[in-house]
Amino acid sequence: MTNSVPALNSLAVSGKRVLLRCDLNVPIKEGIITDDGRIRASLPTINYLLENGASVVIMAHLGRPKGERKPELSLARVAHRLGDLLGKPVAFSEEIVGASVSAAVEKLQPGQVLLLENIRYEAAETSKDESERAALAKQLAAYGDLFVSDGFGAVHRKHASVYDVAKLLPHAAGYLVAAEIDVLQKLTTNPERPYGVVLGGAKVSDKIGVISNLLDKVNVLAIGGGMLFTFLAAQGHEIGKSLVETDLIPTVKELLERAEKIGVQLLLPTDIVVAPEFKADAPPTTVAASEIPADQMGLDIGPVTAATFAAAIRECKTVFWNGPMGVFEFPNFANGTKVVAQALTEVKGISVVGGGDSAAAVRALGFADSDFGYISTGGGASLEYLEGKELPGISALQS
Repeated sequence: MTNSVPALNSLAVSGKRVLLRCDLNVPIKEGIITDDGRIRASLPTINYLLENGASVVIMAHLGRPKGERKPELSLARVAHRLGDLLGKPVAFSEEIVGASVSAAVEKLQPGQVLLLENIRYEAAETSKDESERAALAKQLAAYGDLFVSDGFGAVHRKHASVYDVAKLLPHAAGYLVAAEIDVLQKLTTNPERPYGVVLGGAKVSDKIGVISNLLDKVNVLAIGGGMLFTFLAAQGHEIGKSLVETDLIPTVKELLERAEKIGVQLLLPTDIVVAPEFKADAPPTTVAASEIPADQMGLDIGPVTAATFAAAIRECKTVFWNGPMGVFEFPNFANGTKVVAQALTEVKGISVVGGGDSAAAVRALGFADSDFGYISTGGGASLEYLEGKELPGISALQS
């Protein structure tokens, strides 16, 4: 991804309607938005457009409704929260395309905002059939004179509102997408060393490509979260009832051998916090990583491991972290994630928290966004970039 994308200020937006793709995919529990970080991350671009005389039509998604209308995945409450943060009302359209949307768009005045309902209610949005996506994109493009892409969390998807619309209108990257690209380029183009990557989360399958691609680029790679047990199993250790992807054990063995061969410091846990079941009030016990009882499951890295990871992180000048170290939602199993997060705040260089669960975790554990060098809004997109994959939503902006 060497070609630059058009900057927001390259568009003459005054008096124009701007079709804006945002990432407003926020966690909602019992009708309450529990983390509005992604909405806040969209504000600089929205405010720029409004202050420069544009009217704004926003497309966004929530969850994975797979082409069905699911009331719990409506963006109505997001529209309300966005209005609170902007300090002005945000009109909300219960439809995504059609006559009522056209009428609402026509009424928009400069400085006004309209948010369309969850774009993924339309099956064509995520269709593998290019003609279906193109037909939806044509309808959406009619609502704007210009297109701005600012939903970084979706740029790794070849979706109508991300990829196809960009081909139909003059376009640019919003501030958020531009900032994300800038940070990721710092991680991949001559990063200041030592360069450390900390990976957690549940599944090795989600991260195997990243591990393989980064192995010869980093100085330190630390593995935590549910995915660590596939590594322990690959080393021949008993992992009890812990999460494991047995089909990936041969691949993990190859990675371990490769790391040793090229001299990368691959850190695996030496102690684990285990419990008999996956419950918040399950009694925690710390055991050696090589001695997990058969009737227990690992739910966090142990305190010695957390301290080891933290020490390695603090030595680095560039650090990327994606994926919690344990079940941070349960206080008994949050220590590993908290210790790693704290170490990232102490890095004398650039520390990047890679979106998704990691971003939610640091906020839930009481850290402020400003404690870190950068908090990405797109975990999946960040990982695919670091894996060396082309991101369709970015390549569309380059053409």
